[in-house]
Amino acid sequence: MTRRLADLPTPALVIDSGALDRNIARMAEALPGDRLRPHVKAHKCTGLARRQADAGHYGFTCATIRECEGMAAAGLGTDLLLANEVLDARRLGALVAGGARVTLAVDSPETIEAAVAGGVREVVIDVNVGLPRCGCPPEQAGALAEQARNRGLQVRGVMGYEGHVVGLPDEAERARMCRDSMELLVAAHEAVGGELVTAGGTGTYLLNTWASEIQAGSYALMDSAYAKLGLPFEQAVFVLASVVSASPEWAVGDAGLKAFGMDHGNPDLPGSQVWFCSDEHVTFSPPRPVGDRLLLTPGHVDPTLAMHERAWLFSGDEVSGSWDIDLRGW
Repeated sequence: MTRRLADLPTPALVIDSGALDRNIARMAEALPGDRLRPHVKAHKCTGLARRQADAGHYGFTCATIRECEGMAAAGLGTDLLLANEVLDARRLGALVAGGARVTLAVDSPETIEAAVAGGVREVVIDVNVGLPRCGCPPEQAGALAEQARNRGLQVRGVMGYEGHVVGLPDEAERARMCRDSMELLVAAHEAVGGELVTAGGTGTYLLNTWASEIQAGSYALMDSAYAKLGLPFEQAVFVLASVVSASPEWAVGDAGLKAFGMDHGNPDLPGSQVWFCSDEHVTFSPPRPVGDRLLLTPGHVDPTLAMHERAWLFSGDEVSGSWDIDLRGW
């Protein structure tokens, strides 16, 4: 029996399988093989990660230990980079002992010691290139690398995320600030050594020519924030909602704050103006009849995916299958 979008209970996370495949193919053409280390935090889904691996990308970036565990359990643990600092690496050490390759970001003596104590064997030195988050000062990277090697760790290189740059709407400014950030990272790499200069995101995937690999993730599904940059990727993920109430001036759909990542603003609804989201509702105008189905575009893909247990794949109006969002949680 053929299942249609109209048959799905709402709210539902839905993925346009054709758009997804085209996005993966475009990125694989631009950054083939090990030039891309897809970031699974954007989708938290091993089913989607397998599509990326099928396109030739076998190394992956993770944001949580849970993501590393899930990827290894799915047979996708050939080369995982946990691009985050941890103070208890024992679960990662267990993955290494089980045959997965896991590299851990470190930016301090404490995180180096955590890697050693946990049984991790490989690290990258995380360098602050302008985003006030994790990362050591660039001038300290060489000393940290020496300390890591003295503790028996293999230092694979450096990592630095220009996260304050990737979403800038002006491409010239994005390019200039990307260059400034990567000059810091390249200088740190000269002091650290190793084969990896790992950096970048969807917004700088072509601009960042200094990194040996790019950690883009959002390109596969996209969101309304990245859509404003004019990138050659299609919107592939939506939240399907139903109109449950209608007034003369507005209507209400059954997908609200608990269905979207809201840090980049309201979801988009083509041809309509979204007024606001409540816990379980989205209010918009002009109104549509009760029972109408809505395809809403999230403002930020990463947290939106983490709010759903399953994604339905569709083409046209036909639902072809589903994937568990199986890397959620910690």
